[in-house]
Amino acid sequence: MRKIDWYIIKKFLGSFFASIGLIIIIVVVFDISEKLDSFLERDAPLKAIVFDYYVNFIPYFINMFSSLFIFIAVIFFTSRMAQNTEIVPILSSGISYRRLMVPYILCALLIGSLNLVLAHFVIPDVNKDRIAFERTYVKKPYQNSNSNIHIQFDSNTYYYVESFDNHSDVGYRFTREKIENNRLLEKLSARNIRFDSANQVWKLTDYVNRILDEHGEQVESGYRTEMDMDIRPLDFAADYIKVDEQNFKELNHLIKKEKLRGSNLVVYYRYELLQRFLHPLSAVILTLMGLSLSSNKTRRGIGKNLAVGITLAFTFILFMQMSKVFATSGTMPVWAAAFLPIVIYGLVTAYLIRIAPK
Repeated sequence: MRKIDWYIIKKFLGSFFASIGLIIIIVVVFDISEKLDSFLERDAPLKAIVFDYYVNFIPYFINMFSSLFIFIAVIFFTSRMAQNTEIVPILSSGISYRRLMVPYILCALLIGSLNLVLAHFVIPDVNKDRIAFERTYVKKPYQNSNSNIHIQFDSNTYYYVESFDNHSDVGYRFTREKIENNRLLEKLSARNIRFDSANQVWKLTDYVNRILDEHGEQVESGYRTEMDMDIRPLDFAADYIKVDEQNFKELNHLIKKEKLRGSNLVVYYRYELLQRFLHPLSAVILTLMGLSLSSNKTRRGIGKNLAVGITLAFTFILFMQMSKVFATSGTMPVWAAAFLPIVIYGLVTAYLIRIAPK
């Protein structure tokens, strides 16, 4: 059986990387034609286009659609094996269908685990350069449209601004409160604040700082002052933070910080973290689904298997997107929404394996 295992593994990995290579070439060609006007209009350097964007775009694209590539690869090479009457002799020799699944599962786990490592530690760093390029040469500059922004920075410190202009790094109607054991210790107010990026300090205009201690209340006021505060301009624009840029450590830190802020983005970030861990399971489910659909020889060739298989794969991906809506809308707990597509399509796959000709 070892020779058959290696034969299937070579077929699996070869078809997987071939399908990735072919689709990437097509996607890059279409992407260039779509963004060429933006590149020319904004004078994007050729070196930046190649190395900052497309070299980083390719691993991002592979990571995003790796489960679909796995499924297409399994359908394609298994259907060809079935049409060439290779599956029937393997099963007729006394090898069980479950034993035939072993090399498929090993390849799926290998690719899924690699995808897990890439998603947590490699792709986020790659995405930083890609997204920075898009912000500069492709997309319109980000405009913070949030108003009445409340932030709990740590267990004792609270910030508020009526509005914040991310282009000039200026906030209006600013307040900072320090509270300990339900007791107000300090309240700082200002008509506006501006971040000085050169000196890494905040400049306050028309400020009043009230400090309350055992001696009473101390008030300091003035027209202008500079102050060092831990908060930064992007903290007033949480929507601007791209989860694709956050590695495992950064994403966990972001979740903790957004919890303190009381942000409704916590659910979205937690769902993304769970989805990264579920990559190997998704790969195994799609692999076994593809095997069960394509291991039977048919007169219609591989066309029917591909059509049915791709339809199921796309409904799986669509269902995963729907589960994200269930989680972010509060309809379901995050963990339940993340596992729901896995459980449902896992049961569908188990049924397909059961009825597959053996």
